[in-house]
Amino acid sequence: MLIALFGAIESGVIYAIMALGVYLSFRVLDFPDLTVDGSFVTGAGISAMLIVNGVSPVFATLIGALAGFIAGCITGLLHTAGKINALLAGILMMIALYSINLRFMGQPTVSLLNESTLISQIHSFLGGTGMDSALNGMLQLFGADRVPTTWSILIVMTVVTVVIKFLLDYFLKTEVGLAIRATGDNQKMIRSLSANTNFLIIVGIGLSNALVALSGALVAQLGGFANLNMGIGMIVIGLASVIIGEALFGKKTIARVTLAVILGAIIYRIVVTLALRVEFLESSDLKLITAVLVIAALVAPKALQAQRERKRRIAKRTALAQQKEREASA
Repeated sequence: MLIALFGAIESGVIYAIMALGVYLSFRVLDFPDLTVDGSFVTGAGISAMLIVNGVSPVFATLIGALAGFIAGCITGLLHTAGKINALLAGILMMIALYSINLRFMGQPTVSLLNESTLISQIHSFLGGTGMDSALNGMLQLFGADRVPTTWSILIVMTVVTVVIKFLLDYFLKTEVGLAIRATGDNQKMIRSLSANTNFLIIVGIGLSNALVALSGALVAQLGGFANLNMGIGMIVIGLASVIIGEALFGKKTIARVTLAVILGAIIYRIVVTLALRVEFLESSDLKLITAVLVIAALVAPKALQAQRERKRRIAKRTALAQQKEREASA
């Protein structure tokens, strides 16, 4: 169980980068971007092919993120310049990316098991510091039988995700970031202030898919392969992370909601891992589990709010009745 939870947190931190990208498009820009399912594979496939061909893993990962940015910008252009519905523009780009990704990869699956990746470099660089033995020794003191192979990946990926979170927080508070937020809230209003909303949408969707592709590149290197179908349902996972995080931790400020999205992604992976350990559930039930989690995250807050509203009305009626009794007795 400990190893399973550790793996869930480790992958959840990386998937949180993708969730931040989904938050940027769906919540900030109010743009239902389905490019995510394709750009996730774009980042994974391009970075994997570059690594196989001897390119530095760091550079390959950045190129994968850049490819995701370009894909997102094309989606934005289809919507703004081509006047195509936002949902349809994302679907069209997602379909196009399937063939584009296959052309870049050359085959449905690219293996990275025998290659030097960013993940393996992190492990080799920090593995000899004694950090793993120290942390595992602490776990063993608390009675843990099995301990993680390495803590370095979790620690480094957590730092990377937190840095991206703070950079996104800062960006959304800049002049361009505020304009993007305003575009998502009221496009007509911000256009009346002479803002180029088309440019803002293109940049926002580009940055969103850059984060998604970056996550895909890191997930591929963590798993040791890039697969053409690894992005299927990724948009649902991203939405689940955003919705769960907002439901549990709130969304009053940008800094709070981006933290909530990261925690939501980790919680999602933990819940899925625990659910799959139930005897009557199988790995093929993953999509069903995701759907149930999203439904629960959507319904529960509204049900709780309705319950609080009923209690407030009952309390108000009780107070009025007591007041009338006091006035009658007086």
